[in-house]
Amino acid sequence: MTDPGAIPAHQPLTGVRVLELSSYVATPLCGLTLAQLGAEVIRIEPPGGAADRTRLPLAADGTSYYWTGLNKGKHALAVDLRDPAGQQVVSDLAAGADIVVANAPYSGLVTAAALRERHPGLIHILLTGTWTGAPSVDYLAQASVGFQHVTGPQGHGVPVNHVLPAWDVIAGGYLATGVLAALRRRDLTGAGASITLALEDVALATAGNLGLLTQAQLETVGRGPDGNYVYGTYGRDFRLADGARIMLVILTDRHWHQLLDAAGLADAIAGLEVSLQVSFDDEQVRFRYREVISALLEPWFAGLDVDGLTAALAGKRILWSVYRDFDEAARHLSENPLFSELDQPGVGRHLAPSSPLVIDGTRTGANAAPVVGQHTRTILADALGAETYTTLLESNVIDSADSPKRRTS
Repeated sequence: MTDPGAIPAHQPLTGVRVLELSSYVATPLCGLTLAQLGAEVIRIEPPGGAADRTRLPLAADGTSYYWTGLNKGKHALAVDLRDPAGQQVVSDLAAGADIVVANAPYSGLVTAAALRERHPGLIHILLTGTWTGAPSVDYLAQASVGFQHVTGPQGHGVPVNHVLPAWDVIAGGYLATGVLAALRRRDLTGAGASITLALEDVALATAGNLGLLTQAQLETVGRGPDGNYVYGTYGRDFRLADGARIMLVILTDRHWHQLLDAAGLADAIAGLEVSLQVSFDDEQVRFRYREVISALLEPWFAGLDVDGLTAALAGKRILWSVYRDFDEAARHLSENPLFSELDQPGVGRHLAPSSPLVIDGTRTGANAAPVVGQHTRTILADALGAETYTTLLESNVIDSADSPKRRTS
């Protein structure tokens, strides 16, 4: 057992070993979250590397910015799980691990049942596509739930996908939460766990929790895309005099009246309220008459540049932001203590995010992602013995970054 006094407050999972048999976004994000909380996360992939190692965007030498971003601070072990000998290697590792995170059921010695039969205290996490176990990916889950029919410009007429793989990202958080809950139960009872999560269920649960599927069951929704308007309240984008675009969100009466005062529209809105016999202090009324309100606000925003708008709204708690593209956002990273310099092999020096969690004033910094098989020798050589290790390496069951074949290939 790890000495409690040796566990940093911001790394409460120190001493926990995680085997990650995964790829793409959700399960690697779960592993990244656990690693940033102090766990030793061993990413297991096939010899030569997993398919997602070459996913766009790529650095000049072919290193994936995407892969290195999701796998910072992990250890890399290359094992062929199609080979029974490779399955045995992972089964032996799992017997001494705390957690296995997977996004495929696998077979033979590395199924959830086989691993937990050997190690009843193991916590096994499996991400599936749908509740039936059928495969799926984020963009299929997007298509199946309904959000894409209310995304995009008014009158566009076709569903619009979101470029953010939202269900993958949320699933990664759910998986990490499941791990922490299972660890808590194991601390209390000694029992391991088999946890499954379906990606499509993440999307459906979110739509249900937001009331959208409830409404659809009880009444006809009939809702289509509405551009950049915020549903249910007043919020939308505006173009400024210098060509910049900003997003404005008005959530409270205080926001609303501060905006009217800044824009000099208090009297005009009061007259409109009398004419329409409504009160714009009600956010539902503001949403209903959003286009009327926008017609009054557009000239005011169009007469200001970013500096002028900043001055006009100074001291007010109105919610607004300039739209930035990724290039513009990247120019501001040094201002945020979330980011620190990382020298990533294949990528170079850049500012990389640490854990967003700040625990007792401290967060875990960013560490480089591993190359294929970087830690194979460290993890396996002593455990297997030199002869077995060499045999598996020569038969391509395992792969190591320092193997003679790799150096000469």
